[in-house]
Amino acid sequence: MYKHILFATELNETKSYIEEKVKKLQRLTQAKLSVIHVVEPIPSAYYSGEYGIISGADSVDSIGSTKILEERSKEVLQPLVKRLNITEQDLHISIGHASGEILAFAEKENVDLIITSSHGVHGLQLLLGSTTNAILHGAKCDVLAVRLKE
Repeated sequence: MYKHILFATELNETKSYIEEKVKKLQRLTQAKLSVIHVVEPIPSAYYSGEYGIISGADSVDSIGSTKILEERSKEVLQPLVKRLNITEQDLHISIGHASGEILAFAEKENVDLIITSSHGVHGLQLLLGSTTNAILHGAKCDVLAVRLKE
């Protein structure tokens, strides 16, 4: 059975439906559970200025803005860490292309099951294909794509 499960989450997908599946599978298998969220770098045209994603970021470069988003992601995911009963060391925030970072982590950490939602598309991924599709086709381990109930 599975020894290391990786829950790949977006900030907006911490829905109880997926969390319950993750918890039940972890309990059933007694596998180590890790959670990963990937912050995709934002082109400077989108994060600064009056209408930017990060208010008042005119003096922040792209590395600084990514660091701010990384810190905010960690804060937002703290309740999930508690609900899943995992340690801080099992929460991983990566910076880069979502599917690539998830697949690299899974391979490096000997993950044998990746759990993700089947709806997540954002940024350039809207044009290039979904993150879940890339994970399904690129993973060297099993992938559970949980379809969110509407």
